[in-house]
Amino acid sequence: MGTVRTRAKEAATPELYTVLGDDGSVAPDRDPGIPEETLLRIYRGMVTIRKLDERMLLMQRQGRIGFWGPTKGQEAATIASGAAFEERDWIFPALREAGIALDRGLPLEVMLAQIFGNANDRTHGRQMPCHYTFREGNFHAMSSVIGTQVPHAVGAAMAARIKGDDVVVAGYLGDGATSSSDFHVAMNFAQVYRAPCVLVCQNNQWAISVPLSQQTASETIAQKAVAYGMEGVRVDGNDALAVYAATRRAVEKARAGDGPTFLELLTYRVLGHSSSDDPTRYRNEDEVKEWTEKDPIVRLRRHLDGRGLWDDAKEEELDGELQGRIARAIRDAEAGAPVDPETLITDVYAEVPPHLREQLDRTLRDLGA
Repeated sequence: MGTVRTRAKEAATPELYTVLGDDGSVAPDRDPGIPEETLLRIYRGMVTIRKLDERMLLMQRQGRIGFWGPTKGQEAATIASGAAFEERDWIFPALREAGIALDRGLPLEVMLAQIFGNANDRTHGRQMPCHYTFREGNFHAMSSVIGTQVPHAVGAAMAARIKGDDVVVAGYLGDGATSSSDFHVAMNFAQVYRAPCVLVCQNNQWAISVPLSQQTASETIAQKAVAYGMEGVRVDGNDALAVYAATRRAVEKARAGDGPTFLELLTYRVLGHSSSDDPTRYRNEDEVKEWTEKDPIVRLRRHLDGRGLWDDAKEEELDGELQGRIARAIRDAEAGAPVDPETLITDVYAEVPPHLREQLDRTLRDLGA
């Protein structure tokens, strides 16, 4: 019986798909042939969110913003997977996919207005900071409720299939979300109804302070797909080429009507869960150091350098461009007007009921507004 169980376990455990070596090299037989312009787009997107992390965390410590959720260490998993979807496809994010919205055209000024919750914030301050929505880019609103976006994504994909709409839907989640009931519902519906979706788990090893070892007894997260009859793929999440290639294959498979794929992107959350979190209280710094040496930006930079696509001069130019963009966006956000109190009702009613108008006017008079 023990032998049978061992063989079943080995059969269900997917290998880790990787393309890039630590030095940025690619074996010729493993090169997925990603276009140069796509690689450069991915690299710029990764550097952009790294720069944002640095500046926003500094601002939070200065008391200029109240909250920030960093992405450091997960840039390849975020940007390279998002880049594999087409513009017409829909993104249902978890918590660390804001870089995908930026890559899809979300203006930095609008993004930072959401952090400040001012009048330029599309949600008028009624959403947590770092919870963006970008309708023009088919980027659904973020949610902090763990796992809820996964059945939403599957439902949207099922609707697209019924309508004959040729789109693919991405449903992102973290390792912690695989313990939620919503995850199991979504996986089951996705495969039973052959929904054109790709479910992407960013396994960053920690669900706030809960390590992966206490999250599941499975050897990998990808193998959870087996129970639902779904293909599960485990990918080196710090390898931008592997992430893009695996996600692109899953997208093409879904669009062809061949059903969903579950991707586990093995990566690491280098910083805290958020600016409110102190990870030194629950994890070993040796572990952090080990993963920091696997920096996905450094790895991709080495690859680009080796192909003659990037150099120090281009890096310096990009750094200057990003510092300027971020500084301008911060200036605009800090100068933004407060949210108009009238939005309390005008955001809800197209035609405001007289009794609510009277209540609001009375409240504003009492406040001296």
